[in-house]
This record gives sequence, C-alpha cells and structure tokens, in this order.
Amino acid sequence: MPIKACVFDAYGTLFDVAAAARNAAAEPGGEALTGIWPLLAETWRLKQLEYSWLRAVADDYIPFWQVTQDALDYALEKHGIEDGGLRKTLLGLYRRLDSYPEVPGVLRDLKDAGYATAILSNGSKDMLDAAVDSAGIGDVLDGSYSVEDVGVFKPHASVYAMAEERLGVTGAEIAFFSSNGWDATHASRYGFTTVWVNRSGLPLDRVGAPPAKIVDTLDGCAALVAGLS
Repeated sequence: MPIKACVFDAYGTLFDVAAAARNAAAEPGGEALTGIWPLLAETWRLKQLEYSWLRAVADDYIPFWQVTQDALDYALEKHGIEDGGLRKTLLGLYRRLDSYPEVPGVLRDLKDAGYATAILSNGSKDMLDAAVDSAGIGDVLDGSYSVEDVGVFKPHASVYAMAEERLGVTGAEIAFFSSNGWDATHASRYGFTTVWVNRSGLPLDRVGAPPAKIVDTLDGCAALVAGLS
C-alpha cells in the first residue's frame, strides 16, 4: 500500500532534547553545568519518559510540560544543583529546542514529493507550537498532534489512532518516524509503516513489533519513504 503521510515523533526525532542543557551550559550563569550537562540531559530525558509511562499505566494524565518540569527537578537534585535561575533558563531553552540540522530540508523534500507531514507527540500543544516556531518548520507541516487531545501518553493505541483520524489515512499508509525504540515498535504493532531513527546506536527494544527500517538520521528520508511504498 503506498505511503501517503509521514508522521514524526518530536522530541529526540525532530528536536534535540540535549540542546537545552548544552546551550544553558554555554550561557553566562551556566557554569554549574560545565562538564556535567550531558549527564543532566540524560537524566532529565529518562525521567521525563519514565514519568509519562507511569502516568499512562496509572491513568493519571497531566500535561507534558508538567512532566518535563518534574523530570528536571529530579535531575537537578540528583546532580546536586540548587539554582532557581538555572532551572528557569533550562525550561525556557527546552521550549525552543534546536532541531537536528537535516530536519528542515527533509520536511521540505517530503512536501515537494507530495506527502502529508505531521508531528505526533507526547508534548503539550503549547510546547509543540513553540518548538515548531523556533525551528521555522511550520510551513512544511500539515499538522501537529498532541496527546492532550486523548489524555494519555504514548504508546497507548489511542495516540496512534489520532494520526489516522486527523490525516484521513490508514496506518499502513503512514510512515512513522521515531527516535524512541519503544515508540517505533509499538507504532509498528499498531499498524504503521515504521522507521526507527536510532541516533544513539541502541539495541532494538524487545516490545511491540520490529520497525520496517532502522536509520541513524533523517537524511535521505524522501527516498527511503518512496522505497517503503
């Protein structure tokens, strides 16, 4: 079945989740992060994901922005940082994360090739709007879909169903890209034609179903999608 739409996870796939800590360390007042910002970024991201999974299992949804703040507070405490100003800086930078360098061109190529393009993310609507605006990619996206509208985090099936409903296509007609192995495998089990963007060279998660393709960046995405049809 031909691919009609390309749907992307946001954080870690289009936007660099380490960028907030990295950029904060380079700003005046960020000296406390020198040398430890990669560890802080890793802890922050891991707790952000863990809290979303736990809340999904417990049917205890809150906006992802609150999850992001809770995860940062854990990470700051773990790494011995007590600085309210730095916390504010990190959160501000998270709302305007750097996109990966290939992203704008990839989305443009997909649009030029006739595919619909969209984001499907745990992120709150205001978070996604801010990130898309900061990256300047709004004109190459047909939609930005947040789990806020279903009240549960990935990998719940209702999240993936939302993409089908909004785009008016079937799962098999969606090429879904995620840097999260668990997201890629659960989307594959749901019925999407899935590409795992394995930026960190990790082993495949033992849940869900294997993705159709595994890549290390989004470079050459349009040609890859053409080959999936």
